[in-house]
Amino acid sequence: MKRIFVMGDIHGAFKALNQCLERSGFDYENDILISLGDITDGFPEVYECVEELLKIKNLIPIKGNHDDWFMEFINTDFHPYYWTYGGKGTLISYLEHSEKKGKYFATGSGYKTSLDSKDIPQRHKDFFNNQLLYHIDEKNRCFIHAGFDRNIPFYDQRKEVYYWNRQLWLDAVEQKESGGEKVKFNIATKFREIYIGHSPTTRFGTNKPMKRYNIINMDTGAGHSGKLTIMDIDSKFFWQSDSVTELYAENYRD
Repeated sequence: MKRIFVMGDIHGAFKALNQCLERSGFDYENDILISLGDITDGFPEVYECVEELLKIKNLIPIKGNHDDWFMEFINTDFHPYYWTYGGKGTLISYLEHSEKKGKYFATGSGYKTSLDSKDIPQRHKDFFNNQLLYHIDEKNRCFIHAGFDRNIPFYDQRKEVYYWNRQLWLDAVEQKESGGEKVKFNIATKFREIYIGHSPTTRFGTNKPMKRYNIINMDTGAGHSGKLTIMDIDSKFFWQSDSVTELYAENYRD
């Protein structure tokens, strides 16, 4: 029987990705995986993450804000934030798989590198070019990286809102935790469920998925000090990797 899974922000944590796929018993040929974006920027195995995701026959890839930054580099040879927001891991990963291994230098504002967009394999360029802003399934479940403005019809929003705007989640947390469970949480466009990433649950005191109203936050901190999570969206059972602080202990040494 085909299962449908959703996965939070990966951020180059290939070891965590492998653990989640193995522990959930994911079937690469039959199951569906909805990736909520931010494959890039974090740990230095972005290349390996993309390669693994490309093996999945039924992959639905959502664009994250970090993926959008990397797309800007692919299209212009310029990374908009000088590789400083976790981009060093992406930089190292692609340098390791090019003929320019290890050629980058720290500067006052980030990193100077010999990496060019032509060093990125075409299949990887296609992967990032084909990421979606959102996915709405036949059961009216919404999958999106960051969120959206709940006061505006969903399809009327600027595209960057879908992978940047945290306000939907922050409003839901604030209202729920201030006793708002008895007050309707209004959203202009109604969805059965909304799955998001982008706002690590570790900032709210947990490394597990969080639910507020019909919004499920799947970013359990794999880009920081938490874990990567994959969930069966029908059963709501989820599996997690080990902590990235254990999997990538070398990244946390002084």
